[in-house]
Amino acid sequence: MRRRELPLRRLRARARRAWDRPLTAYYLILGSSFLLTLLGLVMVYSASIIRALQLSLPGSFFFRKQLLAAVVGAVLLLIASRMPIKLHRALAYPILAGAIILMVLVQVPGVGFAVNGNQNWIELGFIQLQPSEFGKLALVLWGADLLARKHDKQLLNQWKHLLVPLVPVAFMILGLIMLGGDMGTATILTAILFGLLWLAGAPTRLFAGVLAVALVVGAVLIRTSENRMARLQCIGASELGGPDDPCWQAVHGIYALASGGLFGSGLGASVEKWGQLPEAHTDFIFAIAGEELGLAGTLSVLGLFAALGYAGIRVAGRTEDPFVRYAAGGVITWIMAQAVINMGAVLGLLPIAGVPLPLFSYGRSALLPTMFAIGLLIAFARNEPAARAALAVRQRASGRKRTAGGEPGTDRAPRSWNTMRRRVRSRPSGER
Repeated sequence: MRRRELPLRRLRARARRAWDRPLTAYYLILGSSFLLTLLGLVMVYSASIIRALQLSLPGSFFFRKQLLAAVVGAVLLLIASRMPIKLHRALAYPILAGAIILMVLVQVPGVGFAVNGNQNWIELGFIQLQPSEFGKLALVLWGADLLARKHDKQLLNQWKHLLVPLVPVAFMILGLIMLGGDMGTATILTAILFGLLWLAGAPTRLFAGVLAVALVVGAVLIRTSENRMARLQCIGASELGGPDDPCWQAVHGIYALASGGLFGSGLGASVEKWGQLPEAHTDFIFAIAGEELGLAGTLSVLGLFAALGYAGIRVAGRTEDPFVRYAAGGVITWIMAQAVINMGAVLGLLPIAGVPLPLFSYGRSALLPTMFAIGLLIAFARNEPAARAALAVRQRASGRKRTAGGEPGTDRAPRSWNTMRRRVRSRPSGER
């Protein structure tokens, strides 16, 4: 028995060492976000072909738009990942002001227009935007900068400095979003606000009070809307009462997942996307992934989101910079809350909120700020002291290889790596 346990212990020890390496978070964020975006492009193409043909458009119409948005988003991600943290903080107020102006323009006749009953889009001639998606990024950056400055002045132990002006500005953004009727996005903004308050160390009483107010307001908004009440009643629905059933989309999402089996019906072989499942390439793309890729595919998507969430929490937990802690925590709260709300609705566990699956669903307005936020996480992961040392060692090692012309015996990267690890272990922050 002991001989059998030794290989398992060695395997666990190796896995732990690999997990604790300085660049683990960096590679997890980069790899999981890249794979989610790539797999999302594949599923957008598969799920949107029928819808495009029904609209007398080329079968790749939606895919080409999403691909272009992904390319632009990759540029934004690269820029954000290379920008210094001071510049990110300097952009917080301009981004917040721009997002608020765009959300006000949504209510201007002739500029803003409604989609699926929600007045939350604007037409800028060459592109249609949903400003509330940029409001998420604005709240994260501005809120993190505000709390970091108050943290440096040791003001966060006072209730008024925790609440003002963070909560009033957040409520103003929520009010602008709710003017258009988009409660799903408002829920995610509320989650970001709670995440920032929790990271700032809000007392339990204050946290519970804000949560109670949010729950009361949410209950009133749901109770006073027939559409939201109908969505709430569709939780757990598995049978249809007729073609006008308000739970049509929720039930067909369950049908798509149930018919996928273990490995799915095959890429492109979905039946539900032939008009039975509305929003197949947007809000319910996870259901099409389950039908075509099966349980294996949906678990892969869940695993990628779990890896991204773990890496973001690791970055937020290991840093000594308050802005990095608040911003990384805010971004992860945003992405994880939105993913849970979307997948929970598809699984019939939550009401349909009309929010896309981050990095995966079709939607240019949602993809661009999300990829910029991923660039933020990458920048934070690169700026960890241990990660900076590891990257510097690799750059020196690659430079020596080029200089030596590939001659054997010239690569001393392992020795430099050990030296770096000794330096990192001596840091008081406890980073490895």
